[in-house]
Parts: sequence; C-alpha cells; structure tokens
Amino acid sequence: MKILLFIFFSFFNLFGQAKIFVPMDLTQTDHLKAYGVAFRALDQGLKVDWLLNYKSGSFMIDYADKLTLEMRLEGVSFSLLDQADVIQIYSTVQSEENNMEVIRLEKSPKIAVYVPPGFQPWDDAVTLVLDYAKIPYDKIWNEEILLGNLSKYDWLHLHHEDFTGQYGKFYASFSNAQWYIEQQIRYETNAKKLNFRKVSEMKREVAVRIKEFVGQGGFLFAMCSATDSYDIALAAVNTDICAQVFDGDAADPDAQEKLDFTNTLAFHNFKLEMNPFIYEFSDIDIQPLEVGNQENDYFTLFDFSAKFDPVPTMLTQSHASVIKGFMGQTTMFRKNLIKSSVIILGERPNTQQVKYIHGNFGRGTFTFYGGHDPEDYQHAVGDPPTDLSLFKNSPGYRLILNNILFPAAKKKEQKT
Repeated sequence: MKILLFIFFSFFNLFGQAKIFVPMDLTQTDHLKAYGVAFRALDQGLKVDWLLNYKSGSFMIDYADKLTLEMRLEGVSFSLLDQADVIQIYSTVQSEENNMEVIRLEKSPKIAVYVPPGFQPWDDAVTLVLDYAKIPYDKIWNEEILLGNLSKYDWLHLHHEDFTGQYGKFYASFSNAQWYIEQQIRYETNAKKLNFRKVSEMKREVAVRIKEFVGQGGFLFAMCSATDSYDIALAAVNTDICAQVFDGDAADPDAQEKLDFTNTLAFHNFKLEMNPFIYEFSDIDIQPLEVGNQENDYFTLFDFSAKFDPVPTMLTQSHASVIKGFMGQTTMFRKNLIKSSVIILGERPNTQQVKYIHGNFGRGTFTFYGGHDPEDYQHAVGDPPTDLSLFKNSPGYRLILNNILFPAAKKKEQKT
C-alpha cells in the first residue's frame, strides 16, 4: 500500500477544508454537470484527481469558495473532507488490493466540434451535453480543417456527418425535402470555394487531414454515421464510391476491390452498400432486425484494470455497467469487421454487436460510439431536442463526457 503522506498534507488549505469530494455513484444528483465542474476547476488552476472506480469514478478537487458556490447553484452533490478522510480515500484507491487508481488531471482540453453551418445543437448528442455541462467548444468545418487550424485543438468531435459525400444516403426518403436540397447546395458551394471538383473529393481530403491530426497527438471522438462513414472515406481515398445522383457521375464499378483497409483506423474487410436508394453505407452497421426488441437492447461495459489500463478505465467510468441501447444511422459495429488492434469498451454479450470502441493511431487516439442520442432511442429527422435536465444522471451520456475529460489526464497516464 503506497501512502505518500507528504503529498497528502500539501492538499490542505489554512481553514482545514482539504478537498472537495464529488461522488459519481448513485448519490450524485447531476452526473453530467459534475464533469463541467471538474472542467472549470482545471481552468481555474485547481488540482483535480479522477479516482477511477472509486464510487463510480469520483473527483477530488482543491477547495475553492467559488467552486462550492457553483456546485450548489448547479445542483451537483459534493462534500468537504478533512485531512483524515482524504488520506483514507487516497490510501484505499492506491492500494494494490483494489482495482482503482488516482489520475491527476492537468489542464482542460481545447475542444472543437466539426459541424456544418446552421447546425442545431440538439441534432448532436455531444454538443447537447457540452452545452448542458457548460463546457466551451469551437465550431469548425471544412475550411478550417483544410487551412490547418486543427493544430489549435486537443480534442475533436465529428458531428453526425457523412464523410463519403453521399449526403447521409437520405436520397430515397428526403431528396425532395427542402432541408436536403439546401444541404446539397451548401456542400457543393463549399467544395467549389475550396477548389474541389466534387463534395466527395473534399470530404475525403478532410478525412485525411483529421487522420493526420490524430497521428500528431489529437483525440478524436465520433458517434453514429461519423464513425463508419469516416473509415469508409479513408479506405476509398483513391476511388469513387458515389452514385451519379450524388456527384453527377457513376461510381467506380470496381470500387469494392479498390478499397485500402490499411488506411482505416477501426474497421476492415467491410463490404460497401453501393445502392443509392438503400439507407446504409456498408455492412459495418448492425441492422434493426438484428438488434431486436427495444426492451432487450442493452450493452455492457468491459471492466479494465485501473492501474494497468488507465485509458479504457477512464473511458468506461459509469455508475452503471449495463446501459440501455439507442439507435442511429450507425447503431453498432459488427465485431468481425473491427481491427484486432482496437479495444472493445462496450458490447452486447454473446453477439456480433459492439457499441463502443477505442484505439491508438500515431501519438493520438480515436473513440467511436454507435448510435445517435443515448436518451432518445430512435431519433428521427425533425424530432424535438432532448431535455438533458430530465436525464442528468444518464450513464449513456456519461460515456461522452468521459471522452471529453480524458485528454486532461497526464500524458504518462495515457497508455493502453
């Protein structure tokens, strides 16, 4: 048991209010806003420790009057601990007998969200929860990425985007809808402005630049169609997979054979869906008939070693190990099409259905999370926004916020 008393005693201020303890188990009144508190504590220069697997991934934060006032106003549960309590908690977490660990968070990451102009925050679970937790982010699109502006950021989220240039494959259902027509005009105008002949060519170049960002140490997070369509764009970087209705000319008839799976981050050996009238990109995605009854749609988080595998442990911190599923254009990933180097974080046991994955590329990482909205089982175009004040203890949304906070960990901790 390693108890570094000289470190512990340095935590206490003159008033004996050593630490603010923010529990993340079922006693927490607002799990989602608790992440925002930790984020802002880092911005204020306070020491923040993430206690992995201790009361479901709790936080220990330096005392500050401003922070305690904020938590009272935001409805976040916390307690003030004296010296003896803090020492006891740290010794428990650091004991070799317990699957727990202390992760020091250093600085809040600079966040970018890749979104088209005119997007609505409720169309994307990540922007929805960032706004709810009051975590700041910048919106960027194709031009900023192609100009090299990704170097300004630590963490990038891909809004529910289609990187193949097929406009989400909504053609059969929405090609005459005003929003679809306006979207196509917006994308084609943007491609022309950036000197690309077709939208698909622009999107492939954007995908390559994002991959470079990851390779140079960036953190990438994507949900729904921005997961498989992104990897498909990387595999098809040298071939045309778009039907004429999308880009004005026919797809390469040998496109499937020309895919280069060495370019992808997470998936390989997948088969494209080339029919423009079918609402699907490839066989990576799990189909609704395979998912079955909504009442039985749950996925299970894996249990990792906090001391030896801190990164996947951080990404799976939750007060629930079994989480209800949710649909999306890309709902889950077919297990046999996931590269062996990728870590599976959550799946439906005894099936080919994987919900949540993580991997390394170069000096950076990527995390893909299937589905659209953890608290809206089958989100449809035009549905009203999810009111997160009704779901402030959502374990599905916690997984998103784990990814936002994880880049703040000390670099030496970020090993898988």
